[in-house]
Amino acid sequence: MKRPIFKTLIVILVVACVVAFKTLNLGQYLTLEALKMQQDALNTYYEGNSAAMIGAYFAVYALTAALSFPGATVLTLAGGAVFGFWLGTLIVSFASTIGATLAFAVSRFLLRDWMQSKFREKLTAINEGIKKEGAFYLFALRLVPAFPFFLVNLVMGLTPIKTTTFYWVSQLGMLAGTMAYVYAGTQLSQIQSVSGILSPGLLLAFVIVGVLPLVSKSAIAHFRASKWLRRYRRPKRFDYNVVVIGGGSAGLVSAYIAAAVKAKVALIEKHRMGGDCLNTGCVPSKALIRSAKILSYIRRAQEFGLDPAEARFDFARVMERVQRVIGKVEPHDSIERYTKLGVDCIQGTAKIVSPYEIEVNGKLLTTRNIIVATGARPLVPPIAGLEKIKALTSDTVWEIRQLPKRLLVLGGGPIGCELAQAFARFGSEVSLVEMVPRILIREDADVSAFVTEKFKNEGVRVLASHKAKSFETDGSRKWLVCETDGREVRVDFDEVLLALGRKANVTGFGLEELGVEISKPGTIEHDEFMRTNYPNIYVCGDVAGPYQFTHMAAHQAWYASVNALFSPLKKFKADYRVVPWATFTDPEVARVGLNETEAGEKGIEHRVTKYGIEDLDRAIAEEEDHGFVKVLTRPGGDKVLGATIVGSHAGDIIAEYVAAMKHGFGLNKILGTIHIYPTLAEANKYAAGNWKKATVPKRALEFLEKFHEWRRA
Repeated sequence: MKRPIFKTLIVILVVACVVAFKTLNLGQYLTLEALKMQQDALNTYYEGNSAAMIGAYFAVYALTAALSFPGATVLTLAGGAVFGFWLGTLIVSFASTIGATLAFAVSRFLLRDWMQSKFREKLTAINEGIKKEGAFYLFALRLVPAFPFFLVNLVMGLTPIKTTTFYWVSQLGMLAGTMAYVYAGTQLSQIQSVSGILSPGLLLAFVIVGVLPLVSKSAIAHFRASKWLRRYRRPKRFDYNVVVIGGGSAGLVSAYIAAAVKAKVALIEKHRMGGDCLNTGCVPSKALIRSAKILSYIRRAQEFGLDPAEARFDFARVMERVQRVIGKVEPHDSIERYTKLGVDCIQGTAKIVSPYEIEVNGKLLTTRNIIVATGARPLVPPIAGLEKIKALTSDTVWEIRQLPKRLLVLGGGPIGCELAQAFARFGSEVSLVEMVPRILIREDADVSAFVTEKFKNEGVRVLASHKAKSFETDGSRKWLVCETDGREVRVDFDEVLLALGRKANVTGFGLEELGVEISKPGTIEHDEFMRTNYPNIYVCGDVAGPYQFTHMAAHQAWYASVNALFSPLKKFKADYRVVPWATFTDPEVARVGLNETEAGEKGIEHRVTKYGIEDLDRAIAEEEDHGFVKVLTRPGGDKVLGATIVGSHAGDIIAEYVAAMKHGFGLNKILGTIHIYPTLAEANKYAAGNWKKATVPKRALEFLEKFHEWRRA
């Protein structure tokens, strides 16, 4: 039977049962007065038909619990009155748990997919918490009779908790309450009202029992955290409120925030302030990409109505410009600036001696908290023969001053794609090798295809599904041996650029000696408050993962710094609900939220709306009329689940969708917002317009057609 039909039948069955319950006034039999009146008759029937009585009672109880009918309390009393304490407890325990599990299953089958799809962002944190400790929280709820029995069943059905877990935890958690009510049933003649069964004192005791696991959990967490600190002597007085290790994006923001709230903070950097972003990452790569783009515009002179042109350039001067740009941005991240802000900037190599002590330049600093922001470095793969080649990385490529004639780029992610296109535009013969079936694998297939086609048109040789096996040399000749479709392919090169991702810097400054936990991906393990297993050692940026973006490093740094300075008085969970990023190829690729691939993998229902930028006036005027805007929304609504933009300045245009997802407004609001003409940002409005056209009901349009025809008459 198909799922929608089965759902309909279940709804009909449930509604029929509810109608029958109301119509036949069955609730009259589930009152304390009715039970007292029928107690003798029930006892007499049980004496002569014990098996039938137990079976009927079990079925009625389970059905009542499954349909969330009122009367479970009275039925529990009846169990004690008729069957006695021990047998009554046994029967009620299993009947109530089976009924609860049926209610849980119906709620899950009918509503969970819809609920998870509609409120995916808001439920993300709850889902993660349930996956980790759902049994614990359910047990605490079951211990307290004050929590509505039926509500717990229905709500838990909407979460990811396993059915088997729900069953055994419910059986165990409800046992204390069941025993109390069954025992009350054995004393039925003394009970005047259901509400009087549990005295205020007894109810308070249940509440205390229920809250106890939660309190215990906090106490255990505190004990576990404290056990790491107990091995070290805590100074009577600290030199600093916080010491930050690492002067990159995460470290700078952490120190800035601490200084802004007048905390005493030290920032230790062993190399250059600004970290990777300033010196070897975002800033130099964007400077190089800009020079390459100007060169590409000159070669496209005829497209703009100009005579054919060719620019002569010295690659060494291009790279010197890159350094000049770094120097111009450098004061923003300088020791001088941060010293004026109130940060003690220390040049040197930090060594964490204890959770309270850091050694640098032969001096011991004491601190209440430590923030580790040591960043990451390029990943160097274990490929045979690589040790014979002087490979370039995103750290060292900025040192070259001679343009490689043949450049091999290993890795088709954002860094590899950006630099491959830039060097190709300067005139290198670029081969881009990627092990997986397409470049930019985190994006949708149509995005990868669009960028791949652009690369091929510009002379970049894209070799996807090529697994690097070994590097080989013969005199001055160098080549990479790849495997694809069961055959070997040789790729000749003069220089090789490794762009296979980045590895977190977690060794060499004391983490190993302290026993700070490292995750499977190689980043520092931390909780939602950015704390490590040491409660006063925090982490942020690339070394924390999972997002290795400068803007995410700054985002995490806020949480690490604020939590370090104000916990336990106040603390904040890091928020990853809306994470945007961009790849600065030409065309740019920008994304926020889900794309089609992820939505499909997660089983999230969605509607796709696409707008082709070739139709946009400003893009046409600038000869940049290529690319598209693709927006995912909820079926039947305009709420944005995610957006991908491929085109000129996509990283800027995406901001409107980032705001929409962050603040909860949808495509109707974007459509109703005035956008300046002619701008590239109008693409967002036209995408919203396409969504509106596609979602207008046909019947409404047919009615309007007849309405206007009537008005003309």
